[in-house]
Amino acid sequence: MSFYVIYVLVAVLLFAFLAGFTLFAVYAERKVAGFVQDRLGPMETGKFGSLQTIADILKLLQKEFISPANADKILFAAAPVVVFVAVYLGFAAMPWAPDVAPAALNLGLFYVIAIISVEAVGVLMAGWGSNNKFALLGSLRSVAQIISYEIPAGLALIAAVMITQTLDMQELTVNQGILTNERLLFLGFWDVSEIGGFFAWNIFQAPHLILAYVIYFIASLAECNRAPFDIPEAESELVSGYHTEYGGLRFAFFFLAEYCLMFLVSMIGVVLFLGGWNSPLPNIGAWKLATWTTGMAWGIFWVLAKTLLIVGIQILIRWTLPRLRVDQLMSLSWKVLTPLAFLCMVISGIWRIMVMVG
Repeated sequence: MSFYVIYVLVAVLLFAFLAGFTLFAVYAERKVAGFVQDRLGPMETGKFGSLQTIADILKLLQKEFISPANADKILFAAAPVVVFVAVYLGFAAMPWAPDVAPAALNLGLFYVIAIISVEAVGVLMAGWGSNNKFALLGSLRSVAQIISYEIPAGLALIAAVMITQTLDMQELTVNQGILTNERLLFLGFWDVSEIGGFFAWNIFQAPHLILAYVIYFIASLAECNRAPFDIPEAESELVSGYHTEYGGLRFAFFFLAEYCLMFLVSMIGVVLFLGGWNSPLPNIGAWKLATWTTGMAWGIFWVLAKTLLIVGIQILIRWTLPRLRVDQLMSLSWKVLTPLAFLCMVISGIWRIMVMVG
């Protein structure tokens, strides 16, 4: 019985963290947008507008549930829940520190990729269930985009997995720092197993993994429907895309899912390529910086710091680059990213045999 209590507590804590992160991220996004556009952003509610997002969520919570008269009531009501739960469950296998993860899964990466894919079903449910042409077009665009960009993203992740030889997210992280029992080679020639730090991260285990991470990062932006890939909710064409008919708490669930997915895809990239909870500080002679900054508290700090940095870059890109056209978006996925991701996967196989094993 105590195990079930622990599971519930972990789930509640994770939800509370994600809700808090979303409130912070929305505020940060508005402030970054203001900075990029040479204005102040929110300033009225709270000190420097710090309570604006709390006021917004209180407003959404007070709104009544309204469903279009001709909507499919079941699909319309279930869609926001399906989208959020698909993203929320993805955090179950994510490692936060040494031996700290909601669930220890030896197929952790496979599970995360599979569960995130369910989001596309929820988006399609929202578009079809709304019985609105703008919502349906937005959902079809979104599903086409998500499916297209899952391919280069998945191949880029496989390129890293072929180097580390495991799908266990915790083991993947362990093999990028001083706690590993494996032989780690910086760019294939310098043994950094005892040195650790950023030298041991996957992105520096082979030169082509830098390209693999860039491919994954671009594809992850498209997975989140973030600019310049925000075509599914292009307000100039589709009002608000697949959530046109949604308001109140239902819209809040879509909003929460979007920001949680931003955090999740950033965290996946951090775990696979950027060392996860491992310290970026290397051991230098008597200065055992990596050893001193490795542990539970340090692990959580490093994961949060790296992930929030990537989220910050996602936010900055939204207010910097213009939106792509649909044909440009699909061409980038199928003609550029997918062939490059295949190339990275092939090079990983050759690298593993010729350099790491040989």
